[in-house]
Amino acid sequence: MRIEEVIGSAKTIGITGHVRPDGDCVGSCIGMYLYLKKVYPAARIDVFLQEIPEVYSFLTGTSDVNTSFETDVDSYDAFIVLDTGKGRTDGAEAFFDKAKIKINIDHHISNKEGTGDINYIYPEASSVCELCYEVMDPEVIDVDIAKALYTGMVTDTGVFKYSDTSQKTMEIAGKLITYGFEFDKLIDHVFFEKTYTQMQLLGRALLDSKLMLDGRLIVSSTDLKTLNEYNAKGSDLEGIVSQLKLTVGVGCSLYAHQLSENEYKLSLRSDGSVNVAKVAESFGGGGHDRAAGITMQGDLEDIFARVISKIEELMQ
Repeated sequence: MRIEEVIGSAKTIGITGHVRPDGDCVGSCIGMYLYLKKVYPAARIDVFLQEIPEVYSFLTGTSDVNTSFETDVDSYDAFIVLDTGKGRTDGAEAFFDKAKIKINIDHHISNKEGTGDINYIYPEASSVCELCYEVMDPEVIDVDIAKALYTGMVTDTGVFKYSDTSQKTMEIAGKLITYGFEFDKLIDHVFFEKTYTQMQLLGRALLDSKLMLDGRLIVSSTDLKTLNEYNAKGSDLEGIVSQLKLTVGVGCSLYAHQLSENEYKLSLRSDGSVNVAKVAESFGGGGHDRAAGITMQGDLEDIFARVISKIEELMQ
């Protein structure tokens, strides 16, 4: 399908993604925003996201994002939810519910049916940015759109090394770099480069980590006290769970960071020995076979005990 065929003659269009936006969420929302601005130059187009991590601020269009989730549009002609179902979109859920045309584009296996009138859901896709490319006219795409989509593909595939990277993924990535940007510098910036604070937090997480289940599981966490000590944000912790999984002999990593007094965000990564999407779904979270997340309330020790028990149950 082409996204403009679905949207039709809409005069007001809204776009959103999931809470705590990552590279695929930001890349798909910004890429779609820039694309629709070209296709519908006279339309009102709004993007609603929580605060975008600084690492993605180089993308054209990020300064246009509405982080207050306030609008004077009573009912959007079309509203697009990317990289999630409607339940994790923070303040934009009401806009989606009231929209005349509801569109959901996602690749999370936990969002099997989609939540829109029109759903483009493919769990086998490497990223939502890959799916966004498929619904766009290549002749409309420009270098700024290409950079946004490439950013999401790079971050959600671990620089094209995760298991959901396919021949199609690589073909689309190859087409995107023909629009003319320095993809090597983009990869370094969004995936490998870290601030000194981020390196210190990674070091702390590694020092505090523990091996469990005969060395097949590694577990670590970062509390609010540590975040405040380094004057850091949750986005400064991105990549820690993946680094933990690289430990020799480990099949699964579990990392938690504290959101508030009794609330934690848990991230899981797997080499395929355990389906972490099933683990996450058991506790109200979701994701993919090898990468998933959960937000849970309670005592961290109790939370870890419950989640680790589920990992042990499902681990092959």
